Amino acid sequence: MTGLGWEENKRIGIYGNKGPTAIVLHGGPGASGSAAPVAIGLSYHFRVLEPWQRRSSDIPLTVAVHISDIYDLIKSCCSDEKPILVGESWGAMLALAYAAEYPETVGPIALIGCGTFDKKARAEGIKIRQNRIKDYIKNHPEHRSDLKLSISEQIMKWHEMTDSYELDPIKTEYPLTEPFDMKAHTETWSDMLRSQDEGKYPQAFTSIKSPVIMLHGAYDPHPGKLIRNNLRQYIPQLEYFEFEKCGHAPSVEKYAKDDFFKVMQNWLMNMPE
Repeated sequence: MTGLGWEENKRIGIYGNKGPTAIVLHGGPGASGSAAPVAIGLSYHFRVLEPWQRRSSDIPLTVAVHISDIYDLIKSCCSDEKPILVGESWGAMLALAYAAEYPETVGPIALIGCGTFDKKARAEGIKIRQNRIKDYIKNHPEHRSDLKLSISEQIMKWHEMTDSYELDPIKTEYPLTEPFDMKAHTETWSDMLRSQDEGKYPQAFTSIKSPVIMLHGAYDPHPGKLIRNNLRQYIPQLEYFEFEKCGHAPSVEKYAKDDFFKVMQNWLMNMPE
């Protein structure tokens, strides 16, 4: 990494100062700062921008608002360059939504632990997480009362539960973070689900012409192969790479980190001009 700059007013981390520009989109929605390990790992070969997505306010957040913010960022920071888009979890979904709206403004797209765009995959992901929570609580009966919570409440409470999402994560301190924005999460995710129910996503992804790769952990509760099969109906150029000993966050997992960055960087650096 060649250094970190921070533009407080624009809420954007800047890592590295050479190579093509890559924009890294964090997950959540509402988890500002969580994509820093990905941004730092890419900064040895790329100029990396890590924008923190808009926080909640009196104006409800929508997918369209986030797309507009990315468009403004690209126009102000990328000149005539078509930046690489790298999205983690929810950020992967947002990357596709942006590329569908403005396909001529972006280059290659890398999706890390991408979220779901259909009910079948989403139901499978919920089932996986529910079973892992039950197994954990079975061995930790002091948390048995949590089984009375709704599955969405369980998932939210136990998101950081041991072995729920990651395999042997490496302890790391993000350079900058801020509290999880639950209101932003709820508003944005609700709008994404509405857009899916109305048939906008993933159908809109047929307009994406960029090369796209999914990088997914075999242990990720987001069912990678189901998500891949659904997306390939609309993005036939989609490539898929799965890491065996890997959960939801390969950039910070002991068994996957090195291979993850090697695969992603090689793919990005060998794109045709």
